Amino acid sequence: MQQLPPDQIHTSDQPEMSFLDHLEELRWHIIRAFSAIFIFTIAAFVSKSFVFGTLILGPSRIDFWTYRELCHLASLVDVKALCIDTLPFIIQSRQMTGQFTMHITSSFTVGIIAAFPYAFWEIWRFISPGLYINERRIARGAVFYVSLLFGIGVLFGYFILTPLSVNFLSNYQLDPSILNEFDIVSYVSTVTTLVLACGLLFQLPMVVYFLTKAGLLTPEIMKTYRKHGVVVIFVLGAMLTPPDPFSQVLIAIPLIGLYQVSIAISNRTYKKIQKDLE
Repeated sequence: MQQLPPDQIHTSDQPEMSFLDHLEELRWHIIRAFSAIFIFTIAAFVSKSFVFGTLILGPSRIDFWTYRELCHLASLVDVKALCIDTLPFIIQSRQMTGQFTMHITSSFTVGIIAAFPYAFWEIWRFISPGLYINERRIARGAVFYVSLLFGIGVLFGYFILTPLSVNFLSNYQLDPSILNEFDIVSYVSTVTTLVLACGLLFQLPMVVYFLTKAGLLTPEIMKTYRKHGVVVIFVLGAMLTPPDPFSQVLIAIPLIGLYQVSIAISNRTYKKIQKDLE
């Protein structure tokens, strides 16, 4: 009988399970993940004044943190154009069920964001026992770094991308006679899409790290296809953000920076792999 190398031995000490047993275990991990999302969704639903009054509608008011900091920066550098002191639009609900529907939708979005670290941890708990020792060593800290990047992406989307997009879109007019009166569905979907898209797209360094570890990607490939990568970034920005060029450019800028960081991560990971092989 052929003996496996030490780094290709499964780490799980559980008895061998059948396919149906694996499905049953996966089902419970998924149930626990969705239960966490459901709990946070209910908490957000009953906290309507905070979720809507502070979080969702925050970027629509000039006293939002980002606008105040921009005005403070404008006074320091003496550039008045940086200060956003007016948002010429109002939010309406044109459908009878509009506000209630958006209450549920926004609560569910908050539930997903708040429960994301736990939900990912539950899925990881199902995957990790089936990995080899070297694979688990490679993926050490995956839950922490995925959650950290997701949190950074969400914060960037909420405090940077969303207020700048709201300001641009609310001040954009084809003619002064046309007033900006946004429907609550349009506003909430824009905010939630931008925030969630940033949280997901900021996973790029982790994706590059694992692909490099798996031998599917090298820093040379990323450098060679850098221009193609920029095009893909703009395409993803167009797919995951509202259909306006301003939001797409705003989300593409940090992603291009993350692409450069990912090249450095891939380069460091690749050198370590080559060193271990020597």
